[in-house]
Formats: sequence, C-alpha cells, structure tokens
Amino acid sequence: MNKGQKYALLVAAANVALVFLFPPYDYVSMLLGNVATFDGFYFVLAGEPHRIVNSSFLALETIVVLANACIAVLLLRTPPSPAARRPGGNSRQRAILGLVATNLILAVLFPPFENFSAITKAALPTFEGFYFVFGDNPMRQIVTSILYIEVALIMINGGLLWLLFRDKTEAELSAGQMRDLAKRAGMAQEK
Repeated sequence: MNKGQKYALLVAAANVALVFLFPPYDYVSMLLGNVATFDGFYFVLAGEPHRIVNSSFLALETIVVLANACIAVLLLRTPPSPAARRPGGNSRQRAILGLVATNLILAVLFPPFENFSAITKAALPTFEGFYFVFGDNPMRQIVTSILYIEVALIMINGGLLWLLFRDKTEAELSAGQMRDLAKRAGMAQEK
C-alpha cells in the first residue's frame, strides 16, 4: 500500500466517523399522524424528543463512503512499470471510477423525496423529486427504497464498465498490439 492509498483510507475513516457523529434524523410529529419526516443531521448525543435516527439513510451514507474509499484506493495504486504499460493504459478505467464516485456522492446529496401527505405503506412509494439533502425538507421523507435502487444501479453499471474497459491479457492482444509490446520490451531491455 502506497502513501496515497494510506491517506485515502485515513480520509475514509474520518468520513465514517463524521457520518456516525452526525447521523440523519427523522422527526415524528403527532400533528402529521406520527409520520416520520426528514429533519436533518444532528450530533449523536443531542437527545431531542420526537427524533429518530434514519438508519436506512445512515447505512447508505456509510456504503457510499466505503465504496468511494475503495475507488480511491484503486485510483491511487502504483502504476505498472513503463515497459509493462499498454497503449491507452487504464485511463478509461480511471475515468469510469471517477464518474462512479461522483455519481454516488450526488445520489446521497440529492436523494429522492416524497411529501408526507403521500406516504403510504404501498410496495412502490410515491416520488416527488430529488432535493438537496441539506435544504429545507421538513414536510418530506427520503424514499430509501428508490435510493437503494439508485446506488445499486450506479455500482452495477460502474462495475460493468470497469470490466469492459479492463486491460487485455497477452492472449487477448491483437497481432499489432503484440508487435508494439515486443518493441517496447526490447527497447526497455536495451536501456
């Protein structure tokens, strides 16, 4: 593990600590028929009445932080020696990882919300729109089932694109690519 990867893991550990120190809370109001609506992020030891931790959103936050930490470790790995690099390298894979990390962060910052009056126990929840999580949302609830699907699809698509753009093994290289690789290997041995 190189120095950059160690720093990435330290940043991830600090982020996980912040996520658990300031968890997301829902407010349960008797005026709204005991329906939990998203209230915001508060210090974990600030015992406020009528507030409960939104454990589903907390789990998703933790998953996103850990997934982004894994992406950072992959992005910061030590590159192979110049002789072993192939044309194009894995720059496309790095771009895919960056896009996945950005999409995961945006999915948590702008989760799907529904209005408290539309909340039912139906299998498919209603959906009002994507709103900024730190915005004014006292009459809305986060639709965690849609957010779970959103995060899962981002991860699946990112994984598939990562595999699609992986470096080819020597058995999968074309004849032209094999010649280029042999030339580069020969030039590296001459030096």
